[in-house]
Amino acid sequence: MQSTAKKILIIRNDKLGDFMLAFPAFAQLKQNLPDTELHILVPEYTRPLAEACEYIDQIILDPGKKGGFWSLTKQLRSQHYDAVITLYSTTRIGLAVRFAGITERIAPATKLAQIFYTKRLSQHRSLSRKPEYAYNRDMVNYYLFLHGHKPAPLPEPPYLHFDDTHISLLKQQFCQQHDINTDSGLIFIHPGSGGSAGNLSLSQFALLARSLHATRPLHIILSSGPTEAAQVQKFSRLLGEDCPHSLYVSDEGLRCFAEHIQFADLFISGSTGPLHIAGALDRPTAAFYTRRRSATSLRWQTLNSENRRLAFSPPENAEEEDMSSINIEEAAKQISEKFLK
Repeated sequence: MQSTAKKILIIRNDKLGDFMLAFPAFAQLKQNLPDTELHILVPEYTRPLAEACEYIDQIILDPGKKGGFWSLTKQLRSQHYDAVITLYSTTRIGLAVRFAGITERIAPATKLAQIFYTKRLSQHRSLSRKPEYAYNRDMVNYYLFLHGHKPAPLPEPPYLHFDDTHISLLKQQFCQQHDINTDSGLIFIHPGSGGSAGNLSLSQFALLARSLHATRPLHIILSSGPTEAAQVQKFSRLLGEDCPHSLYVSDEGLRCFAEHIQFADLFISGSTGPLHIAGALDRPTAAFYTRRRSATSLRWQTLNSENRRLAFSPPENAEEEDMSSINIEEAAKQISEKFLK
């Protein structure tokens, strides 16, 4: 039976990177059900990028554990959703959607929370056999399958985009502010990790920056969130004056940070939220991952086109989380050959 849902809630209310990797799922559902209102439950932190997502019609803010379970339940109940698709569930969320009276409740068949759902899809995400965005998309396709829909072709990247004229002006302003030649290649290096995965050391990032600069004139942008400013200051001192660079501390909100990433000629980082913003924007990326099963380059693959991404991990003869074993000069060579010709 074809879906007649007027309003569907999608839940992906965890970290920034996880949220960005749900964009293809949003796109898939909107492509198949253009007349259905798609709402998204997110925390305040990711709200700016949810607002920028063209596939989402309305945002519902998750008050979190301290904000009140019954407040969330009441808010969801008032929307009269036909269905909820929970891409990542917790007991709190499972109970909330159950008590909100949403008739059709779909979630992965994992953890205790699955008992609060009417339909469950077995995915075994912990085995990391496919990218996280594919697991998210599978949840949406499961809903479409249950309602007799053959999934329409998924839109090509980018899954996030800001107005080109605005971005061009923003780039000009940024270059003027930092005294950068606008014809220079702008290479963003984001050394922060948010504590979610292994990462290169600052000395490794500095070696990478110097190695890239040796191949052709570049301007390196050392980017960070507001809590990582001290880290990029230290990074800057390691680079010194012989490698042209500027510091960009994002203190004007997540949307502004994403707009700056859109004019990057290349974005380099560990497996972290800003990397997945760059991927959603279809910017070229070079990323560094551990080989730990839950944090591999396959599981956390970015959303950009295949020819716009490179991934590096510790070699097979090294410990799976030994990031120091990555050959930085070889990585720089591959990055230069692919992106900096």
